[in-house]
Amino acid sequence: MRLIRNIYIFCSIVMTVEGEAPELPEERELMTNCSNMSLRKVPADLTPATTTLDLSYNLLFQLQSSDFHSVSKLKVLMLCHNRIQQLNLKTFEFNKELRYLDLSNNRLKSVTWYLLAGLRYLDLSFNDFDTMPICEEAGNMSHLEILGLSGAKIQKSDFQKIAHLHLNTVFLGFRTLSHYEEGSLPILNTTKLHIVLPMDTNFWVLLRDGIKTSKILEMTNIDGKSQFVSYEMQQNLSLENAKTSVLLLNKVDLLWDDLFHILQFVWHTSVEHFQIQNVTFGGKAYLDHNSFDYSNTVMRTIKLEHVHFRVFYIQQDKIYLLLTKMDIENLTISNAQMPHMLFPNYPTKFQYLNFANNILTDELFKRIIQLPHLKTLILNSNKLETLSLVSCFANNTPLEHLDLSQNLLQHKNDENCSWPETVVNMNLSYNKLSDSVFRCLPKGIQILDLNNNQIQTVPKETIHLMALRELNIAFNFLTDLPGCSHFSRLSILNVEMNLILSPSLDFVQSCQEVKTLNAGRNPFQCTCELKNFIQLETYSEVMMVGWSDSYTCEYPLNLRGTRLKDVHLPEVSCNTALLIVTIVVIMLVLGLAMAFCCLHFDLPWYFRMLGQCTQTWHRVRRTTQEQLKRNVRFHAFISYSEHDSLWVKNELIPNLEKEDGSILICLYERYFDPGKSISENIVSFIEKSYKSIFVLSPNFVQNEWCHYEFYFAHHNLFHENSDHIILILLEPIPFYCIPTRCHKLKTLLEEKAYLEWPKDRCKCGLFWANLRVAINVNISTTREMYELQTFTELNEESRGSTVSLMRTDCL
Repeated sequence: MRLIRNIYIFCSIVMTVEGEAPELPEERELMTNCSNMSLRKVPADLTPATTTLDLSYNLLFQLQSSDFHSVSKLKVLMLCHNRIQQLNLKTFEFNKELRYLDLSNNRLKSVTWYLLAGLRYLDLSFNDFDTMPICEEAGNMSHLEILGLSGAKIQKSDFQKIAHLHLNTVFLGFRTLSHYEEGSLPILNTTKLHIVLPMDTNFWVLLRDGIKTSKILEMTNIDGKSQFVSYEMQQNLSLENAKTSVLLLNKVDLLWDDLFHILQFVWHTSVEHFQIQNVTFGGKAYLDHNSFDYSNTVMRTIKLEHVHFRVFYIQQDKIYLLLTKMDIENLTISNAQMPHMLFPNYPTKFQYLNFANNILTDELFKRIIQLPHLKTLILNSNKLETLSLVSCFANNTPLEHLDLSQNLLQHKNDENCSWPETVVNMNLSYNKLSDSVFRCLPKGIQILDLNNNQIQTVPKETIHLMALRELNIAFNFLTDLPGCSHFSRLSILNVEMNLILSPSLDFVQSCQEVKTLNAGRNPFQCTCELKNFIQLETYSEVMMVGWSDSYTCEYPLNLRGTRLKDVHLPEVSCNTALLIVTIVVIMLVLGLAMAFCCLHFDLPWYFRMLGQCTQTWHRVRRTTQEQLKRNVRFHAFISYSEHDSLWVKNELIPNLEKEDGSILICLYERYFDPGKSISENIVSFIEKSYKSIFVLSPNFVQNEWCHYEFYFAHHNLFHENSDHIILILLEPIPFYCIPTRCHKLKTLLEEKAYLEWPKDRCKCGLFWANLRVAINVNISTTREMYELQTFTELNEESRGSTVSLMRTDCL
């Protein structure tokens, strides 16, 4: 294997380099392309390593003996379509490796031969030779396989010089042909003979001799100006002398009677496969078509392709019957604009019928046609409309392969279909078939092509296609992949270019036998439903045709154009069971976290405090500041632990409440209102007290209600200033004993913002003095000042009203 790279350089060095890969032998081949450059002589600066040189389509007139000395490794030389008139093959004496030499379509009139022992391809066709340019040296080219020749005259003596060469192909391309000596062509020893005739040439003699020359005969440019072959000549051509088994006539322009003669002439030869392509015929028929002799033939195949009709005066039915009565194995009439076809009333031997690219209609199947051996029927590109009619026709045949593509076929549910069980391959593409077509299919079908129809879904009741192996439903309107519960042997599926958004799980589960899948160019919706389909390429043995460029997201819009293999669909969001488990685990974790927080941070207590604060805040919003001041009845509210009650009652209360009643103390047990809850009583006491005294001790921080009282006193919304709290440290409190929710108490203790109860009784006098100063406020004076201010404001409002009335009276 060689790696080829192209290098294009101007002025006669347009090159193609055949370089070597590192692991390959060190062999270098170079192509120099100098075609279509209007060159008048061979370039002198050719690269010595050149192995292929293209000098075609230039203006070369003559070759010099030294033109190719520098390219000793030359293997292929193309000099066609120039103006060379003379050729001396000795020009290539230094090109020992030359294998291919093309000098066709020049103006050569003479050739001086020189032995080129390694030459395998030599083309001298379409030149201006008077006779065939063959001499003794040509007979010594033992490796020659393909030889192209031309000449105005053909004689036996010309071909005698190369009769011993075993050639693969002889190509005779004539510009003119003025003389042909009968029996010249059979002298050649070749497998294939291709003759391109000039216009207005009698082809009959060449056709007769050509059939006696090679196994494969091709003749091009046959027109009707040549004279007919006589019936006697047809009889004299015995099968013992014929060699041709494959005959091809190309570019044929004949009258119908001429074509009739050719068919009759070839019918009695050794030809087994007869093909006529690019044929035009017409005119008035003078021959009796019933006179065609169908006996004594080895013909198996007749092909008429690209047929054009001129205006002619003959019933087409006679032409159809002439061909179908031949009773051969294979008949092709394609691209003929044929509107109908007739068959004889008796059984025929046709095994292969090809009527593609015509204008056949349903009328074809409305007559009884007896084809007991038919295996292949090709009717694509016609105007057939009813599928059930085709099935009724096929049911009387052992049909195996049927091509009905590119028609106008439809099928209605109420139409009955009856197919032979032998049908295994059917092409119904490019029709107008809908979902109902699955009710009109052969039971033994193995390969089915339904692309480019109007199918929206594969009916689930389709249960008879158990032998189906290949299914093509591309370019339809499917919204989901068909399940394989009814196609248990399906191995190849094509659903390209449909409307599939999310293939269902049924396909993935039921289509275990599918090995090749083409589902590209569908508008996939990249959601969780697509996850199993995406995993087919990775986790299954299915070969995804076109993966991954043809498989892209269409929806959602933010993923449009993204290849499916690049789409990340989290497992937790696509697996319902896993999602439920994940949610349950998260809820359990959150529950455990909440329980931990409740136990460690006492969250319920904070929630209760928040609720009480909220209620208090709403009550404060409805209460004016003046009303709050009127509610103050006590100098201080005392909060303490039950364990410290003796100190409060024996020390604190007696020292604060003097007989003069100058300080009023609010104690919980004195003023408890049984009609309210404990929390409501606490809030009411704090609201009615100017100060709040907290007796701190280790017992205090362990008491829940003491925390409650401190919280509300600290967040007291009834006081504008923040000096309404007085802390008395009765006993030292270790910081580790203070709960985390009482961080404000810890801060105050750290700042020593408290009065400490002295252990020395001598210092108690100073302690009581400081405490009285902290809580000393004349509540009655505050009330009187408030009442006086209120009276003054009311008096001024009354005076203003009086003045207003006086002014009104004056007016």
